[in-house]
Amino acid sequence: MDFLVTYVFYVFIGVVAINCSYYLFFYIFAFAKAKKNTSPYLPSVSLIVCSKNEAENLRKNIPQWIAQKYPDFEIVLINDASSDETKDVIEEFAQQYPNIVQVHVENNEAFWGNKKYALTLGIKRASHKHLLFTDADCFPASTYWIQEMANQFAGKKELILGYGAYKKIKGSWINKLIRFETVLTAMQYFSYAMGGRPYMGVGRNLAYTTHLFYEQRGFINHMKVQSGDDDLFVNQAGTKENVAVNFNLDSFTISIPKKTFSEWYTQKRRHVSTASHYRFRDQFFLGLFYTSQLLFFIIAIFLLILGFQWEWVVGIIGVRYLISWIAIGASANKLKEKDVAFLYPINELFLLFFQLSIFITNLISKPNRWK
Repeated sequence: MDFLVTYVFYVFIGVVAINCSYYLFFYIFAFAKAKKNTSPYLPSVSLIVCSKNEAENLRKNIPQWIAQKYPDFEIVLINDASSDETKDVIEEFAQQYPNIVQVHVENNEAFWGNKKYALTLGIKRASHKHLLFTDADCFPASTYWIQEMANQFAGKKELILGYGAYKKIKGSWINKLIRFETVLTAMQYFSYAMGGRPYMGVGRNLAYTTHLFYEQRGFINHMKVQSGDDDLFVNQAGTKENVAVNFNLDSFTISIPKKTFSEWYTQKRRHVSTASHYRFRDQFFLGLFYTSQLLFFIIAIFLLILGFQWEWVVGIIGVRYLISWIAIGASANKLKEKDVAFLYPINELFLLFFQLSIFITNLISKPNRWK
């Protein structure tokens, strides 16, 4: 028995070493300084927004997109077979603003409920070679959002990763949890991209060129996957040479988060379902990070219950939390989400088992179409 527990203790040390290595790697983003472009590159931009039953959000957010301080841009508004007043709202604004392009998608039996099909039609209608994407429920953090994202296309960059924040709701724990998970995700995909291994981005704030889109044959490689118009495209198209990241405050977009746990659970099921389609390399490293987190808790609790070398176990736990909390705290502060770092140990534990639950549920049944 003593031999077995000793073996588990050494496994624990290895698990913590792996986990801490990841968090030390995330310092790449946590302590990076946002770069200000002193020689702005201002290409013509097509802002593309895919909407399905988003009449209310479009009424609120189209004026904010129109108000962007940028010399040459159009807004391609896609109505993906909506059953509400989305089409009427788009037509109403298009009559007022000549730089709004309308795309109305009818239900197609082969691609029914497939956002990628609707986005493809919108991209084909775009007049400009530089595309910027957001969602109907997103609004820019500043009037310089388009400029901040478009600047990054300078040089050979063809794929720009931005940050999509969620609006803060005072007194809501689910809101803090959603924003905490968003910070963790951003910390990872920014760090990987800055380290030359881009693997995902978020459709709430993403940009790429039409050249890259057609070079990759659009979404054809994963057209049948319900989600992934953002992360799967970045996963297949992103390289060390063609990806840039932008975490300047003016480049942020802000979305209205889900208000109930069940709504968020459904949303995350769709997001998590795409991970199995990532490149094997990315699946391996992301899976190893998650496994090291899960084993850290399981083995730590096991050793503490037995009281085996408890001084060493507590010390190792402390080192792990110090390294990880610094990475998360610095990242949260950079993304103006400082308040979500305070409950880090509790939220981390909850998210681990939340994600495990989603993984198991997705094995049993596949998530529904995007809306």
